[in-house]
Amino acid sequence: MTNSNTNNGASDSGAPILHQRAGLVASLAVAFAIICIAVALGTAFVVSGALDYLNFDFRLFWPIAGVLILVVASLLKPALAGFSGAMKARAALASGDIVQARIDTASAREHAQITFGYGTFVLIVLAFICFVLMNHAAVGDTFFRLPLIHAKWWLITFKFISVNLFIFVVAEILVLVWGLIVALARLTPGRAGKPIRALAIFYCDLFRGLPAIVTLYLIGFGIPTSGISDRIMEPIMSLFVNLSALEPTERAAALRVDVVWWCIIALTLTYGAYVAEVYRAGIESIHHSQFMASRSLGLSYMQTMRYVIVPQAVRRIVAPLLNDFIGLQKDTALVQVLGVTDAFNQSKIIAANAFNLSAVTVVAVLFVLVTIPQARLVDKLIDRDNARMKAGG
Repeated sequence: MTNSNTNNGASDSGAPILHQRAGLVASLAVAFAIICIAVALGTAFVVSGALDYLNFDFRLFWPIAGVLILVVASLLKPALAGFSGAMKARAALASGDIVQARIDTASAREHAQITFGYGTFVLIVLAFICFVLMNHAAVGDTFFRLPLIHAKWWLITFKFISVNLFIFVVAEILVLVWGLIVALARLTPGRAGKPIRALAIFYCDLFRGLPAIVTLYLIGFGIPTSGISDRIMEPIMSLFVNLSALEPTERAAALRVDVVWWCIIALTLTYGAYVAEVYRAGIESIHHSQFMASRSLGLSYMQTMRYVIVPQAVRRIVAPLLNDFIGLQKDTALVQVLGVTDAFNQSKIIAANAFNLSAVTVVAVLFVLVTIPQARLVDKLIDRDNARMKAGG
């Protein structure tokens, strides 16, 4: 009985403190909503001034701006609801109804948090609009010159699809295969596999330590300069072409390997090291009893890996693999260091001729448009995996 009274006393003493905090948060939410409305109104004047400076006659601007300001003003609804809830909690506390006071306090805090959440989003959007249109829209003209974007977007998009996406898709396929080979080499069992494990570890450490741009530069310029590529291509091309009958220039052209393939090899070597570690982590996450049971059934080591261990491991590492491939897709922009005219290099040429960076903005948008679906797919796969683990699947 004494403990019950003590707990009720503690609860009663804590209720006024909770109410005071809720009242303060609700008041701040109202003030925050008013600030958002003021910022929206100020942004409307900034946009209007930029349009006047650009001699752009948009007669529907103020009606549209008024509607948007009213939308921002709707933040007052949850803010006032929170303030009203705080007042109700105060009245309930004064009448001794602690339970109702706690309910009203929780409602007030929730409405205040809604105001802060949506208000923060509104302020960030308005800040971006002001940034773009500040200094008489100089920033917007630098990054978003619409006539230039309209005139050149197709050329940049063509280079993005034909070069960047091509390199990404081919390198991704090669990385999947090469990374698995390296991971299996690193997990080779027994004393006989020790040298192979050492080589695999050295490879992973080397190419994870080298920046991708350095690897591209070394392979893209070093191998063709050394003449190794000619030695490799000569027996291959001789199967299809009589090289002895060609002129020296024709022979050199026949043996030349396009620089795009050196880019693919460099990116494959770089990301193969990362993906090998992902594979290895997935394989080692499979319980050892799976391996022992497979071997006891008469399966060889490679059969065990192929039919039992690797399929289960791949299921667990899909999300990390997609994260690596997002990085690979972005790093295709580094191939411009070898002189490849990809989307980024093409945009730089346009930007140098027009003294404007809008073409580079187009490249940024293209990369983001390709990356976002992959990122959302990763999130979905992670959520599905978490749900399966919670269900015991």
